[in-house]
Amino acid sequence: MFTSEAPLRESVRRSRLTPEHEATVTATLPAIGANIGEIARVFYAGMFAEHPELLANTFNRGNQRSGAQQKALAASVATFATMLVTPEGPDPVDMLSRIAHKHVSLGITPDQYEIVHHYLFAAIAEVLGEAVTPEVAEAWTEVYWLMADVLIAAEKDLYSTAGVAAGDVFRDAVLASRRELSDRVTEFTFEVPDAPGAFSDARAGQYTSLGVTMADGARQLRQYSLVNWDDQGFTVVVQRDGEVSTALLDATAVGDRVDATLPAGDLVLGEDDTTPVVLVSSGIGSTPMVGMLSALVAGAGARDITVIHSDVSEESYAQRDVTKGLLDALASQGSTVRRHRSYTGAGERVTLADLEIPAGADWYLCGGNSFLQDVRAQLAALPATAPASVNYELFSPNDWLLGE
Repeated sequence: MFTSEAPLRESVRRSRLTPEHEATVTATLPAIGANIGEIARVFYAGMFAEHPELLANTFNRGNQRSGAQQKALAASVATFATMLVTPEGPDPVDMLSRIAHKHVSLGITPDQYEIVHHYLFAAIAEVLGEAVTPEVAEAWTEVYWLMADVLIAAEKDLYSTAGVAAGDVFRDAVLASRRELSDRVTEFTFEVPDAPGAFSDARAGQYTSLGVTMADGARQLRQYSLVNWDDQGFTVVVQRDGEVSTALLDATAVGDRVDATLPAGDLVLGEDDTTPVVLVSSGIGSTPMVGMLSALVAGAGARDITVIHSDVSEESYAQRDVTKGLLDALASQGSTVRRHRSYTGAGERVTLADLEIPAGADWYLCGGNSFLQDVRAQLAALPATAPASVNYELFSPNDWLLGE
């Protein structure tokens, strides 16, 4: 499932508050912004109390426990509202694109926005009390539905690219093989015998949501980047971290079935075959980069490719061998290849100023928040290597990138 950002950007451009509501939102944005974290907490608590099936089968319980999902909601609502009332406000298109892809990977449908609206505005009223006059409630209702309508339209477009109805993204996946890459990381290959070709149109860098039934009966979902895919199925890499990954590693054997969603994600390798490519990752963030390298090898064209990776140690860099094999294959096809590795356990750090990096490249980044913040700050300080584009995938739901 993938579309360009052009329709989404046009939908955002058309989003406008009425003058009366714009004045109300401008006046109340500081109060809403200051309390949005508590509003989000109350919202999720109320919604899950009356709809426990959403926490069990759709939302990731680990993200809820950590508060990451609440932060994501706070960031998205505040960012969109700021855009509506501030001409020079943040551009929310990247954020909304990421949310839309995440939603379709979970099978979210338009009717669920009504549920969210009900509990979100109950939470706003509870937290802000008498400050929420009918006029304030009406203005922020318009903010919500402007944002929801943009997302619903974007998600409709994504579902249509796969030729499926809204929410019809789950397919039976059967574990065909598993291979240990390190003591914490295992490669899983799944087949989809009842849906041949379901993963054929995946774009390099995309992910699938895998749903595993837990001991308490809940079906928990987590996204995993695709490293390989074909008409028969797909391959992902799983690191021991969290409830779903632990269940896959400890309780999923060859022949077992899991739910898998059609490919989604907006961190995708560009189709231009002349622009240099820089792939930057930390830890298990190497996984979408392996998928991109696999696609570059399959493209069989000469490219300028730089791979930069940070890990704890050489031993913990689980995909180092497969990365080397793919880069060797690219070099044999005539590509210019550079590979830079640093290991934090040895006190090393990715320092872009010390590396040979082409100017005018498309950059693709995936890793932990602090790592990406550091790389982004360094990149901004190196005008000589100014990128053509910078594209991100984050480990956490909280989209800090838009607040800077």
